[in-house]
Amino acid sequence: MEFNVALDTRTADLARIDAKLREVDPAALVDVADHGLRIAGAFDAPSLLASLRDSGCELSGSQIEQVPSVCCGGCGG
Repeated sequence: MEFNVALDTRTADLARIDAKLREVDPAALVDVADHGLRIAGAFDAPSLLASLRDSGCELSGSQIEQVPSVCCGGCGG
């Protein structure tokens, strides 16, 4: 799944976020975007929210938006 997360990336511990997400999905991708973070991985919204909170982010579920995947499946993933 792919998500946009409204988060102030200037104050977030991006290394800690990345580490927590990779505990759930070692292939997770995290990018900094204009709105905050773009995250792709084997998450549903509740598990993503839990992982982000475990990394120290104070978020509500309304700050996470699931977006349609752009995966073509060509790499087998």
